[in-house]
Amino acid sequence: MAHCIVPAAEEILDKEFQVLDKGFVRLVDYYGSDSRIVQSARVSYGEGTKTISQDGALIDYLLRHQHTSPFEQVVFTFHLKMPIFVARQWVRHRMARMNEVSGRYSIMKDEFYVPENSCISKQSTNNKQGRGEVFEEKQAKEFQAEFIEGQQKAYEVYKDMVEKGIAREIARINLPLALYTEFYWQMDLHNLFHFLKLRLDSHAQYEIRLYAEEILEIIKTVCPMAVNSFENTMEKAVSFNGEEMEALRKILSGEENPIQDEKKLKRFNEKIKTGIQL
Repeated sequence: MAHCIVPAAEEILDKEFQVLDKGFVRLVDYYGSDSRIVQSARVSYGEGTKTISQDGALIDYLLRHQHTSPFEQVVFTFHLKMPIFVARQWVRHRMARMNEVSGRYSIMKDEFYVPENSCISKQSTNNKQGRGEVFEEKQAKEFQAEFIEGQQKAYEVYKDMVEKGIAREIARINLPLALYTEFYWQMDLHNLFHFLKLRLDSHAQYEIRLYAEEILEIIKTVCPMAVNSFENTMEKAVSFNGEEMEALRKILSGEENPIQDEKKLKRFNEKIKTGIQL
């Protein structure tokens, strides 16, 4: 099995793609491609896959039927720079290998995330962990100035403590979550698709969505057929449970919706709405 070289991916290796005001995503390395997925699947399934003649069709078949192990043959390594509060969401995806800059050994840089005015919003009235209406520009600028002032003050205290000889691991304690951190992050394509499914969703926090969107574009250069299948099968798809499927059948046949529970009905209607929007 030959080493996979993808010319389009080679062109963007080590190139920084900016995200937010000071962050970036950089593809450090990749192992495998669409052809590696196909080769792996045909070794595993042997004669059973010969009826699927095209590579794209095979990849689509594998993803639709959740034959995920061939996708684990493709691995990506990224260099990421992001605010700490985004990184803390990131590490919840545990099926990865990660090495982060250490504030115990290094002096942390004076780099903080300052949200744009259009991102400074009120608390959502119907989503406990989401954003609602955007503040008017004048008030948003006032909040923005407060962010900057607080960040500058915190870093000045940190720098002063370091200069006075306090251990770096103690001096960093009061640095805010807006501080930028960097890390190398490696994940196989199967688990990366799961990550993207969650973090590209409209309910994910805005900042982490931007990183997910950039990663999707990067891996598309390495595995265009697999990403196309992911977009059709996972990202732009809506799944229904058995009760919801039965309700759909009855509605389509002209009968009344049998779902009576208020919460279940709300979820069902949200799925219908999402499907129409997609």
